[in-house]
Amino acid sequence: MPTEKFCKDSLVVKTSRIFPIDTNNHNSLFGGKLMSYIDDVASISASRHSRSNVVTASTDSVDFLMPIRPTDSVCLESYVTHTGRSSMEVFVKVVAENLKTGERKLAATSFLTFVALDEEGKPTKIPQIVPQSAEEHMLFNTAEQRVKVRKDRREHSKAFAKVVKTDAPWI
Repeated sequence: MPTEKFCKDSLVVKTSRIFPIDTNNHNSLFGGKLMSYIDDVASISASRHSRSNVVTASTDSVDFLMPIRPTDSVCLESYVTHTGRSSMEVFVKVVAENLKTGERKLAATSFLTFVALDEEGKPTKIPQIVPQSAEEHMLFNTAEQRVKVRKDRREHSKAFAKVVKTDAPWI
């Protein structure tokens, strides 16, 4: 396995048409449907980078910037932007394209973290990422800030989990 890979080696592009069944009561793409698309393409990027099984460790954010309408197609682009020993940060860019006018707008962005697993389901070492384009360098250079926020949030979640009740509230 190589010790380094380029961001572009993990690039995944998925384009879908928006149908009425995919929309909510605001006549825009249902957020849960978009989130499913995001996790799908991001997991493929992580698998391409690591060439191993992967598991979603976290979804940092899904920032919905504009509605995606039934007159649009939705194009998702994902690639690995940062790596740890076995973890990968994946950026997903969501572009809505009006199919009549050709106008394209950034509709959403998302960052997810995946962990590469070996055949026994244990975290496994992965190649380091090498950015090339201006966008890749910007995301790579700002990744450490996101990693810190992610670690802090995880510690908060662990502490929170010790307090949250899991028994049935109706009993």
